[in-house]
Amino acid sequence: MKILKFGGSSIQDPEHILRMVSIIKPAIMQGPVGLVFSAFGGVTDTLITISDIAFKGDPHFVKTLEKLEKRHIDIIKGLLKANKQGAVLTKVKLLFNQLEDVLNGVYLVREKTYRTMDYILSFGERLSNLILAEVLDSRGIPAVYVDARELILTDDTFSQARVDFPKTDRKIRAYFKELDNRKELDSRVPVITGFIAASDSGYTTTLGRSGSDYTASIIAGAIKAESLEIWTDVDGVMTADPRRVRRAFKVPSMSYAEAMELSHFGAKVVFPATMRPAMEKKIPIYIKNTLNPENPGTLITSKSLNGRLIKGISSLDNISLLSIQGAGMVGVVGVAMRLFTALARERINIILISQASSEHSICIAVESGDALRAKKMVEEEFRYEIKSGEMEKARIENELAVVAIVGDRMQDTPGTSGRMFGALGRNGINVVAIAQGSSERNISVVVQKADVSKALNALHESFFLSDKKVLHLFMAGTGLIGKALLKMIRKQFEALARENLLEIHLVGISNSRKMLFDEDRINPSKAIDRLMDSGETMDMKAFFSKMISMNLSSSIFVDCTASEAITRHYQETLEANISIVTPNKKANSGPYKNYEALRRTAFRKGSRFFYETNVGAGLPVISTLEDLMLSGDKVIRLEAVLSGTLNFIFSSFKAGKNFSEVVREAREKGYTEPDPRDDLNGMDVARKILILARETGWRLEIKDVAIENLVPKDCRGEMGIDDFFSNLSRHDAAFETKRLEAEKSGKKLRYSAVFENGKAVVGLKAIGDDHPFFNLNGSDNILMITTQRYLDLPMVIRGPGAGAEVTAAGVFADIIRIRNYARHETYESYI
Repeated sequence: MKILKFGGSSIQDPEHILRMVSIIKPAIMQGPVGLVFSAFGGVTDTLITISDIAFKGDPHFVKTLEKLEKRHIDIIKGLLKANKQGAVLTKVKLLFNQLEDVLNGVYLVREKTYRTMDYILSFGERLSNLILAEVLDSRGIPAVYVDARELILTDDTFSQARVDFPKTDRKIRAYFKELDNRKELDSRVPVITGFIAASDSGYTTTLGRSGSDYTASIIAGAIKAESLEIWTDVDGVMTADPRRVRRAFKVPSMSYAEAMELSHFGAKVVFPATMRPAMEKKIPIYIKNTLNPENPGTLITSKSLNGRLIKGISSLDNISLLSIQGAGMVGVVGVAMRLFTALARERINIILISQASSEHSICIAVESGDALRAKKMVEEEFRYEIKSGEMEKARIENELAVVAIVGDRMQDTPGTSGRMFGALGRNGINVVAIAQGSSERNISVVVQKADVSKALNALHESFFLSDKKVLHLFMAGTGLIGKALLKMIRKQFEALARENLLEIHLVGISNSRKMLFDEDRINPSKAIDRLMDSGETMDMKAFFSKMISMNLSSSIFVDCTASEAITRHYQETLEANISIVTPNKKANSGPYKNYEALRRTAFRKGSRFFYETNVGAGLPVISTLEDLMLSGDKVIRLEAVLSGTLNFIFSSFKAGKNFSEVVREAREKGYTEPDPRDDLNGMDVARKILILARETGWRLEIKDVAIENLVPKDCRGEMGIDDFFSNLSRHDAAFETKRLEAEKSGKKLRYSAVFENGKAVVGLKAIGDDHPFFNLNGSDNILMITTQRYLDLPMVIRGPGAGAEVTAAGVFADIIRIRNYARHETYESYI
């Protein structure tokens, strides 16, 4: 015989009930079955609410009860023909009259005991099973209603009764033996109430959390059933809570031990009590989905059938940590016993225990609702030690959660803990307490409640998706670079995902007017349209606050602006373990103390601050210098053309062209800033050589850089672009004179930067044909690095140095670098 149990979500309305009937019919064709049902979906919670209202002396409990009665009557009328309704409606009405009498007593005496609540809650299962037996019978499945109080005997620990298994097993076996002895035509499928039982003295008891699953397992164990099927609203046990981890997937099989560990820490598909009777008799348990019956679900047996290192990640919210400590605890026998006994007297469940080998302190995790009672009981138990100063008062830390990884194979695999803590550390998740059993099947950590989703996603990615990295992108700036980057993300997304390498999820975007967030991902091809259509007004402080509060794993802030105001938020962004990728030079060329602080913060928090595009657009300038320094080389001299804009201007400035015409052409091609003076004043190049100097270890400020400003004095100040070009044209002759002087000497004009012996100079120079910069054309950049190793023949890096596409490509490369860092660390910690 098979035992099939259906939860409340599977029978919440007529539509779900009919789907359940369609599952039972073919099961019966394969052999005898026993059925266990919960209350209709949400009924148990409603009964608790009604009893609370009555307990407060509020007569409105009657109206809520009437609504509940109407719901049951509507189900009857929706599933039974008129001539079949009378008898069951009478029985249901009688049960509701009894329930109202009990609730009226609660209302009158203002008393609500555990025993009373068990009796009140029993009506949920009694009503649903009574109705469902009639529905099944009317649909061609002969069924008989069975009150589990006639089969399952317990003690009188109300709300969490303990089963007397010897007596219970005898009763269940006797009932099913009688069922087997009946003639085939008279046999009916037993429809057994879940969740409820009876004490020896005849009082109604309940079996606690997931009591209906427990009922089904008790019956399956007693009759040594062929299998136990638990039908719910998910395809099986998931690797993590899919509401928090979108990429969670079903676990095809696991062991009883793995399932028990997961269920204890919040995986609500199956609970520890459910497994015990089935585990003792080695009865396979199937977790299946009423909404998707073709799915094979998850099989739970004595041995795990697949080889994953861990089977799941689960969590428990609303946890408080209770800590006791003191020198008087060291070496004293019985402290732990007294602590646990005191809490047991108050029926306070201990979720996690952690004690250092010094014996100086013990911390325990309890449900937050029990924390104050626990504190009171502990301080009462140790009142003399506290009074004498041997122990301190108990300390409570709230707003915590427990996150656990579970798997049988963990005990055979070194480095699992390192992999777990590495993933948490990289995402800035602080571990408050740690617990690991000697079986090494479970590692549990206590974290801040606000970090639970981030922790679950980080761990899920590390253990289940280590070959594929998901990056969450927040982007500021939708100008030329921003648009080009969005285009690249869109173009590369499918290719990277197809190769199982990377998924980039754009979850936030802003410009100077609007900002938009969507944790479910913003389509890059529609991002700007969505931003302008449905984005809220841009508020810089609110943008960064929202980005940080979303607390997503592997987050990156991409700054595609030239805003100094945005760079002021870099510090708090790195502090929140959000990496930064940016072509914005303002942060790195600002005060040195800020430059240094950003690096310290990134190092301390384990976040990344990548800014390769600060200097050479897509050229590997910063990374090359970094590698040289790390290898022990010493930079002696840097000489560079660092403005693709200015190089385009001066390589295009030839006989027959006026200087102002060339500048206008550069602007029309999109090489210059909107105001070309921002290029011609030399500040952009000065910032770049300053950054390079700092990368080699020099503590320079922007005031230390000598800058030649190419903007004539009468072209400076407030004026429109047209006025600027009009004024600039009056200086064409002066620029032509400089060009001719260089040409007569066989040289070319180049706006370059030189850093040597701690001094940086930026200006226009005439370069001879023996110099590497002589043949530099278009918008190319070039950097010549002279070091102790590259002394006679300096290293030269050359390539495109201007344009949105080139810069966006460099930004995209930095984003990929962050993925590669994380991947390397994941494998390293695993090895």
